[in-house]
Amino acid sequence: MPTDFFSDPQLLAPRRTERVDLGGGAFLLRHPDALAPYARCVGEWLEEWSAATPEAPALAEPDGAGGWHTLSWRELRRRVGAVGQALLDMKLGAGPVVVLSDNSIDHAVLMLAALHVGRTSCTVSSGYSRLAGTDFSRLQAIFEALQPALVYASDAKVYGQALLQAGPAVPKLLSEGADTLPGALPFSQLLAATETPAVAEAFARITPDTHAKYLLTSGSTGTPKVVINTHRMLCANQQMLLQTLPFLTQEKPVLLDWLPWSHTFGSNHNLNMALRHGGTLYIDDGRPLPAAVGRTLNNLKTVQPTVYFNVPRGYEMMLPALEADLDLAHRLLGRLRMLFYAGAGMPPATWARLEALAAKVRDTPLWMTTSWGSTETAPAVTFANWRLDRPGVIGLPMPGTQVKFVPAGGGKLELRIKGDNITPGYRHNPEATAAAFDEDGYYRIGDAGQLRDATDPLQGIVFDGRVAEDFKLTSGTWVSVGTLRVKLVSALSPWVADAVITGHDRAELGALLFLSEAARALPAAELAGHLKAGLKALAAEGGGSSQVPSRLRWLQGPPDAASGEITDKGYLNQRIALSRRAGDVELLYAATPADERSVLC
Repeated sequence: MPTDFFSDPQLLAPRRTERVDLGGGAFLLRHPDALAPYARCVGEWLEEWSAATPEAPALAEPDGAGGWHTLSWRELRRRVGAVGQALLDMKLGAGPVVVLSDNSIDHAVLMLAALHVGRTSCTVSSGYSRLAGTDFSRLQAIFEALQPALVYASDAKVYGQALLQAGPAVPKLLSEGADTLPGALPFSQLLAATETPAVAEAFARITPDTHAKYLLTSGSTGTPKVVINTHRMLCANQQMLLQTLPFLTQEKPVLLDWLPWSHTFGSNHNLNMALRHGGTLYIDDGRPLPAAVGRTLNNLKTVQPTVYFNVPRGYEMMLPALEADLDLAHRLLGRLRMLFYAGAGMPPATWARLEALAAKVRDTPLWMTTSWGSTETAPAVTFANWRLDRPGVIGLPMPGTQVKFVPAGGGKLELRIKGDNITPGYRHNPEATAAAFDEDGYYRIGDAGQLRDATDPLQGIVFDGRVAEDFKLTSGTWVSVGTLRVKLVSALSPWVADAVITGHDRAELGALLFLSEAARALPAAELAGHLKAGLKALAAEGGGSSQVPSRLRWLQGPPDAASGEITDKGYLNQRIALSRRAGDVELLYAATPADERSVLC
């Protein structure tokens, strides 16, 4: 990274914001620059790059032999046209094209083909199909909410049972094994279609307000809802990012990315960034899971990204291997313009390890940054487009967005948003749509935030947790769950991978702990000593009973992905974990330690 990277406006937009006081403690932050014109629809990016750089690589996926199966922009456009024609020829019903599978080239082609001919697509987390065992009730409920016109899955061996037991009576499409599922069509049949002028005619009818995608909320604060994503939202958000990160036009981005397209981070932010700028997205078949992180590390041996996106848990799992192999660390960090995290707070200990590692393999400092948003915001609202000295700041509003701060309980400020990137609402759910917006039309995201420096808004916004997750102890003291979790995990590093904060309507703050691999190898007494030492250090920072747990209990095994405790993006679902671990919560609050896994401090 050039030494003038942070001072060159051709590479990084200057940090700017305006504050407007609204009275009663409320205020507004907005970017002073207007949002520039943006594309009518997502397909305009595909049309642009397939004409301008037809032979450049657009997408790539592992070929199973240590290499990559790569698709050029020309071939991607050809396949999108063929599949778009096939979708038109099928005379499908009005519902969306639903995808059950993980990221792949076929998945991308089908999704982009639907978008190209004005159909809505919806990618459903593969966990509902792959990890459900024989219980597909949640998948059935999702199908009932979506009323799909067509359902796609990659492989009958993996998804056939889900399609047979939960699949609606609509056409089924499979890349592998279609002949083993009654009535299913092979994806190759759609690829063989010949594009006609009907595709261009359908493409011309798309407007910015045409529904592009339906995405399901994570369910971290209740039942998943179907979020409408329009072409306006997706295209406006990429324009916001372009005006914030102009270096994307100087050097086509190269991404190695695992983040699932069932979530807005992987799909609308990362995939769309490659599409918008004519870059290349290498589909990483790894995950931030013990059995899968090795595939990500192996993929780095053949791909050197220019921008890299992950969740904090992903970085934490990669760090031991990167620290032990500086050549591999250079593969990840050496060429990066930007290392980005989102989806959860970055523990300061993880931040420090990444900085120390980068200093060993780079001549210039590593730029680590983040932004903030949600499924309903397509997704980025704020961005930290300056050099941060520690995690916690989530940036400032990008061009075209406004963030309103409204006083809420516990001394918090609730964040509300306006912009062209905001959803018009939830599909077939007018009650939830109405509740999501305030009287001035601002979207109520459910997060809290504050200025890092109340006298200088340019220092950025600090995330202050989920309003719905926070609770009071019986003393009446508010507990900020999101911020406390990050502080606790950092204080208990390297022994703790994640934590569930407890204490709602109780006198004492507690935590259930998911251990790291290193901690699981320790005798119980030794581990307890390390945990007590970590809490003592945390208590020395001050903050009182609302910021230092007095009870800890470590759990056996990792979070359970099948039940939704850990999401596709690798962050912990506090609500579900508390529900599933109710027995451990009771043991945590026993008058005396229930067993060696409970620690009273």
